[in-house]
Amino acid sequence: MNFKLVLASNNRGKLAELQQLFSPLGIALVTQGELGVSEADEPFHTFIENALAKARHASAATGLPALADDAGLCVHAFGGQPGVQTAYYATRFGYPKSDANNVKALLEQMQGVADRRAAMVSTLVAVRHPDDPEPLVAVGRVQGLITEEPVGTNGFGFDPVMFLPAFGQTFAQLPTDIKNANSHRGKASAQMAELMRTQWLSEGH
Repeated sequence: MNFKLVLASNNRGKLAELQQLFSPLGIALVTQGELGVSEADEPFHTFIENALAKARHASAATGLPALADDAGLCVHAFGGQPGVQTAYYATRFGYPKSDANNVKALLEQMQGVADRRAAMVSTLVAVRHPDDPEPLVAVGRVQGLITEEPVGTNGFGFDPVMFLPAFGQTFAQLPTDIKNANSHRGKASAQMAELMRTQWLSEGH
């Protein structure tokens, strides 16, 4: 079975990563930008609500099934913040938006904080159509500790300060293939591929 799925993102790296997972299922991914779809508003405070809003928006604009993700860093000592505002974290403290400034701001805010626990969370939502009453939802979560300073040069975002006790390294120290297989997005993507296989494809949708 072959069908086209619109990805509610214009991130080429994300597209390539997901395409690799979904192509064995006969699913062809296309970004919403390629189809002339504008970015959806993300007014909510939870990953699942924002991902659902993005998926519905892309599906409504294209008439295709849609897949969207929302992801971020949830710091235990901050009650789960920055959460859905992860990409803009640095701007809260007067810095321009960038990965490096996000890391700098986080380390400044965590000075003297003993509880370094944090989780990287990725929530994927897929809909067959905008009014799908049963969206597929997959959540990938990686628990770790925020380091005192950046370590490693791979990856992006908060990868250099996200220490993974299971590996004894930060995300930014791991080889790309190992990182992708064990990352929050990697876990959510594998779950989503399985959900699509069992719930959409096997039922002949």
